[in-house]
Amino acid sequence: MSHFAVIAWDVPDSGPIRDKARGAHFAHIERIINKVAVAGPLKDAGGAIVGSLVVLDVVDAVEAEAVFKSDPYFAAGVWATWTINPFVAAAGEWVGGKTW
Repeated sequence: MSHFAVIAWDVPDSGPIRDKARGAHFAHIERIINKVAVAGPLKDAGGAIVGSLVVLDVVDAVEAEAVFKSDPYFAAGVWATWTINPFVAAAGEWVGGKTW
């Protein structure tokens, strides 16, 4: 398994769309929780949600994209743009310091 970081930026004024799809989104996350290393909203300086960060633990980029696109937020049109990139946790609290 490998980690892939998904950074997704919301469409403008995404709040109502997020609100409507939130229950389905949370249910989806619960179904795929074994593939989620970490996930949560990205916020602007004022605290408004402007996007999402998800680090997935999956086989490859194809699976990462499929998992991301299966999210109800995707179908609802919450996200305007996104990137999916390989991710290596190399340092910090989550990895217990450093990996070198």
